[in-house]
Amino acid sequence: MAAITVAVLWAHLAALQASPMALRPSQAEPAPRAFITRSIEPVAPQMAAPAGAHTAATVAPPPRQPAQPSAGRSAPPPASGRAPAATPMPPPLEAVSRQAQDAAAQAPPDASADQLALAPGAPPPPRDSTLAAAADKLPGSVHLKYQVLANKFPYRLNADLLWQQTGDQYAARLEISAFGQARVQTSRGQITPQGLAPLRFSDKFRSEVAAHFNRAQGKVTFSANTPDVALLAGAQDRLSVLVQLAAMFASAPQSYPRGSTITIQTIGPRAADLWRFTVGEPEALALPGGPQATLKLLRNPREAFDQKVELWLAPALDYLPARIRITESNGDYVDQQWLVTEPQT
Repeated sequence: MAAITVAVLWAHLAALQASPMALRPSQAEPAPRAFITRSIEPVAPQMAAPAGAHTAATVAPPPRQPAQPSAGRSAPPPASGRAPAATPMPPPLEAVSRQAQDAAAQAPPDASADQLALAPGAPPPPRDSTLAAAADKLPGSVHLKYQVLANKFPYRLNADLLWQQTGDQYAARLEISAFGQARVQTSRGQITPQGLAPLRFSDKFRSEVAAHFNRAQGKVTFSANTPDVALLAGAQDRLSVLVQLAAMFASAPQSYPRGSTITIQTIGPRAADLWRFTVGEPEALALPGGPQATLKLLRNPREAFDQKVELWLAPALDYLPARIRITESNGDYVDQQWLVTEPQT
């Protein structure tokens, strides 16, 4: 009897040591697992069916299946043949989602560069005169020279801004150069009663990319094969915007008090953006060309990789910029400071 008792004890011990292996998903589950599966039946009311379906089930309940499915497998459909209803999203989450969608629909549109993409067949946006500048307040033809400091270069660069107007046509050119290398931006277009109306903007460093203003179709196209954008009222390019701002302030400086904002669609060589300038305080600058009384405009970045643009407009220079500082999102900057003025004919 003692030998039989020892053998039975060893058999039970071996069975207990082997039981954890049965929990592995890769092995078949033994029949006693049916008790474990049936023990979670009280959770089922969380997926309750509609009231009518529950009444029908009470009147004619389906027969219990002789064996429950193994863990991790979906339950068989009820006797009626209908699949169980999916678990509904909790009402609070649905309410939050609806509120977010309603808020987005009611929020005023922010015409980012992506939203400015021209929809096929869309009519050109309506025009207005909110950004108008008197044509007779445009600067006379002039050649401004600047000293340029950049944190990436241990030496000074040179910059030349040439502005010319002939009748109802204009041409502008900004060149930054050093050691025989140059980056050149050009803008040309028409002079209208509302100020400048660019026709072409180009940016060249080794190779050239350009933007073309198609006013008849109300859009801007790019040589870089980027998508067309809708042409908004008062749109400028990255060079003509400097002259347009000068004419706006020369026309009605009282219209732009401290803290006011000026929003202009500004076209680059590959895309469009809305540049929103905030009018700051008057500042007296000590520049390489001498002191200048200025009015500062600030364009803060709207997106993570936008440039910060600071302009100091000088009344003595017909409100053309006496200083331009552009700061990249990584902190790199180019600081362009007035050196001398040379008249142009």
